Amino acid sequence: MSIRSATPALAAALLFGASTPLAKLLIGNVTPVLLAGLLYLGSGIGLAILLALRHLIRDKSVYPSKVLHIPPAELPWLLGAILFGGVFGPALLILGLVQTSAASASLLLNVEGVMTAVIAWVIFKENADYRIVLGMAAIVIGGVLLSWEPGGKTFSAGSLLIVGACLCWAIDNNLTRKVSTNDAMLVSCLKGLLAGASNTALAFITGASLPSLAALGSSLVIGLFGYGLSLTLFVVALRTLGTARTGAYFSVAPLFGVIISLVLWPDMPGILFWVAAALMALGVWLHVQERHEHEHTHEPLEHSHMHRHDAHHQHEHTFAWDGKEPHSHPHHHDALTHTHPHYPDIHHQHSHNH
Repeated sequence: MSIRSATPALAAALLFGASTPLAKLLIGNVTPVLLAGLLYLGSGIGLAILLALRHLIRDKSVYPSKVLHIPPAELPWLLGAILFGGVFGPALLILGLVQTSAASASLLLNVEGVMTAVIAWVIFKENADYRIVLGMAAIVIGGVLLSWEPGGKTFSAGSLLIVGACLCWAIDNNLTRKVSTNDAMLVSCLKGLLAGASNTALAFITGASLPSLAALGSSLVIGLFGYGLSLTLFVVALRTLGTARTGAYFSVAPLFGVIISLVLWPDMPGILFWVAAALMALGVWLHVQERHEHEHTHEPLEHSHMHRHDAHHQHEHTFAWDGKEPHSHPHHHDALTHTHPHYPDIHHQHSHNH
């Protein structure tokens, strides 16, 4: 239970946080709705190219079978995530921004992390001890301070629309957890392509026109890194940490965004920045200090994901295997009872009646 466990989520936050100031450089050349669509499309198209290249040169001992597949039973979870996160969320945000100041919108967007955790804890029954709750609170308060602008805190009816967008993204995060055992790059690619197509179509319907070739290319590249690779790492984190903890780590993205903004536009940050940074650092520290250990039982389970032959993966292979790890293939877990420190990852989704 160390900072290494949090690395995928923090790396996802870094990439997404960096995309905000970089995308800001394009404002004025691309309308906001079209920019959102192009960022998603850049994510989907870029990841599709990477998937094709990976499939062509794949090591068959690591990927012995075709992994570009989502089980039919899990497709409703994925489609629900795309619908809420890629269609409803952006649409509500855009409608809300029309009626809400930028400062108010920034403050309200911090609600997403809280809603993600509440849904994970209340509906999907993820465990949470006092460190996790306090850490989430510290990160959220830090996010509020980071986006606070005195004099810009007037709220309007559009606030409810932005809160609705946060709720959609919180639902998206929890539904994506349900498909996180699948190829993370494939899940992210499908979300990017479908969300990008819907947002781009919405932009053209509302009167947008294609930007210059340079702005178009820049949008797609920023989308690949800030949305595509970021989302891929986010899905990996959902698989290994659970939804609430991943959402908490991802909530530090605005801090990375501000730091990168200060590099692009040098300026001495105010006291609120340093307080916010300290609170977010405290929140991350509280999370990595977690030690959750008790006797628990694994029910029989079948799924496919990248894995090593550890305490949870002791299975035979139906294909020729040269011993390379990690590797990915469909595999079966027998019932198992044991004790060790663990997160609410894909192998530890048991109840806590005690």
